[in-house]
Amino acid sequence: MKIKNKLVISLMVISLFQCTPKVAEVIEEEKDTFILVDTSKPCRTLDDLPPQYKEEAENAFVLYKDQMKQKRWSEALNIWKMAYQLAPGSNGKVMGHFGDGVTIYSELSKQTDQLFLKQRYLDTIYMINKKFDECFNVDAERMAKRAFDYYYNFGDIIPEEEQWKTFTKAIDMNNGKMLYFVVNPFTKMLYDRVTEERISLEEGRKWANLIFKSIEDGTKNCKGQECESWDVVNSYAPDRLDALEAVDDFYDCMYYTKKYYALYKLSPDSCDVINRAYARILRGKCPTDNPILMEIREVRNQKCVAKAIPVAPGPLRLAFDAYGEGRYKEAIAQFENFISTSTDDTNRFKYAMLIAKIYYGDLRNFPLSRRWATEAKKYNKRSGEPDLHIGKLYASSGPLCGPGRGFESQKVTWVAIDRFVAARNLDSSVAAEANGLIAQYSKYMPSSEDVFSRTLKKGSSYVVGCWINETTTIRTAD
Repeated sequence: MKIKNKLVISLMVISLFQCTPKVAEVIEEEKDTFILVDTSKPCRTLDDLPPQYKEEAENAFVLYKDQMKQKRWSEALNIWKMAYQLAPGSNGKVMGHFGDGVTIYSELSKQTDQLFLKQRYLDTIYMINKKFDECFNVDAERMAKRAFDYYYNFGDIIPEEEQWKTFTKAIDMNNGKMLYFVVNPFTKMLYDRVTEERISLEEGRKWANLIFKSIEDGTKNCKGQECESWDVVNSYAPDRLDALEAVDDFYDCMYYTKKYYALYKLSPDSCDVINRAYARILRGKCPTDNPILMEIREVRNQKCVAKAIPVAPGPLRLAFDAYGEGRYKEAIAQFENFISTSTDDTNRFKYAMLIAKIYYGDLRNFPLSRRWATEAKKYNKRSGEPDLHIGKLYASSGPLCGPGRGFESQKVTWVAIDRFVAARNLDSSVAAEANGLIAQYSKYMPSSEDVFSRTLKKGSSYVVGCWINETTTIRTAD
């Protein structure tokens, strides 16, 4: 039965929500008050309730889930609070209602842009988590879900340091193993912290190795639908970890020899692959007598060095020598030196584009790569190569600007295709490649459903943010 506000209250449940004024404001809409026989048990179970309240609570535990299935979050909240206030401990074993409460408040948070309201919801979630820790032993999976929720639903108001600590606590609680839904957000946070020098290289390597191991184990041992989730992980996390090769001394000799020797074995006659493998292994500071380095050096000398066009002493020679040994920043500095002293626009265009490609392929610095492709335009306004290159940068930014799949990652295809079209229209010599890229990436544009669900409209103007910040037109793959 429904219990109305008509009783004089001598003892009433304050439970979780009495802890802060902000949380109390969130539940002001709750008009029902429950008079309980025993309020001394903070983790009351159904068996602690008088029969009439026990029946009311049991019904509420069932009914709020029905509302959740229909995604009627406000309705679910009112019933959930009744169940939670009466018996926060449920039957003493079931604990899913704690997570359900967090889900409800998270969904309500997504529906508002008001930070003060998000904060009130978050305060409530904090207290739900605190109550759970009081009543049950929190395990690694629940801690991981807590971190996930903090990152995706409350990242704008929870300090990044607290998010990081919650993730690392969940991983430590699971003996270094990562659940699939942890890997992508944690990898993004790790990348940012390493590249911004907010953690030491040693600590960064520790977490990177755990990510690699988790992906390897998860992919190998997954079953059923979980394998699809690991596929999503594989579309994002490895790319972010590869990008850390741009950080000097982050990865060691073993990392580079294992990765690039395998690539060399797949294409043992390609000088591009051989030269890249040689440079990257040197970048790992492998000793000169390293067997793998010696093998690749010998093959490189036999197959590739003789084919290289001789370069006279000077900035270009120094640049190519540095690049060939994996000293990319030094190589860029020498190429810049050459460009600044040259008066030949053909050469300035050529080496500005080469700098753009180094920033893209070797240092994974997309903004600087775009900057140098734009610089190259000054020296050859008729070439479509710079726009083609920038389009590739944008197309490769899915893992950088989103989780690797879905709308946030797919919307970069709009600006990428814009650039491919610009390159094709400007320069017939790149038209064939541009058309191929347009056809390829048109398949990966967001779906009509994704656009509609965000109250967007095909043909409307849209600004793609992230590092790109360009205005485009909304299109769909279907």
